Amino acid sequence: MNRIGYLLFFTVLFLYSCKGTKAVTANTIKKAKAEKIIANHYKNTFTYTTLNARLKVKYEDATQSFSPTVTLRMEKDKKIWVSAKFLGITVAKALITPEKVSYYEKMNNTYFEGDFELLSEWLGTALDFDKVQHLLIGQALFDLREDAYESSIISQKYQLTPKKQLALFERLFLMHTDNYKMFTQQLKQPSKNRNLTINYLSYQKIGNQDFPKNIYVEALDADEKTVIKIEYRTVDYNAKVTFPFKIPSGYEQVTIQ
Repeated sequence: MNRIGYLLFFTVLFLYSCKGTKAVTANTIKKAKAEKIIANHYKNTFTYTTLNARLKVKYEDATQSFSPTVTLRMEKDKKIWVSAKFLGITVAKALITPEKVSYYEKMNNTYFEGDFELLSEWLGTALDFDKVQHLLIGQALFDLREDAYESSIISQKYQLTPKKQLALFERLFLMHTDNYKMFTQQLKQPSKNRNLTINYLSYQKIGNQDFPKNIYVEALDADEKTVIKIEYRTVDYNAKVTFPFKIPSGYEQVTIQ
């Protein structure tokens, strides 16, 4: 698949946003059991049926940098739709459902349709619809309730580390101590020298709920480094949204290498 086009899609997938939290001194943070931290994390999940947001995204790697404006629309558990623009002109669209990923870009008149297996392989981490959806609203990629974790206080944040790591991935989570929202999610794949870090730098109040404002994504693949910065400019939820998506005729289907 055209690398620039696909990297744009990768950028869109890893949208994020956050809100500043109050400064907390170390001696005011009380130790908490992992079970309590996890329960509060899910208690404070952003509740919505639909989402409509505008974002500013900046992508950088060793050879290029670009900053598309992105429109994101979501229907909880059903659809994620993104449209990327440069200078007001739509250059790419993507539609993600629990069953498949569809994408097209206009620069090279190419499109992609496939399952999450290929996308997961390219990103270096297991990916499905739920993980993408959770990432966009500041929730843990993995269901923390399914495993046993140890808790500690690191850099004035709650840190959760699995008592037993997955065979292929090492996981680490940091959460804000006031709202239990995600601060950092880190996934390492030592066997392939890959490391994905997602930092939720700040949050904002959307209808009295905490929602990401700024996200910083750093992906390391051996010696290659990719940085993605995302800022949610506007966020609306529970309004009527549409998901227009049709691959133009004459476009060439491509696969992920």
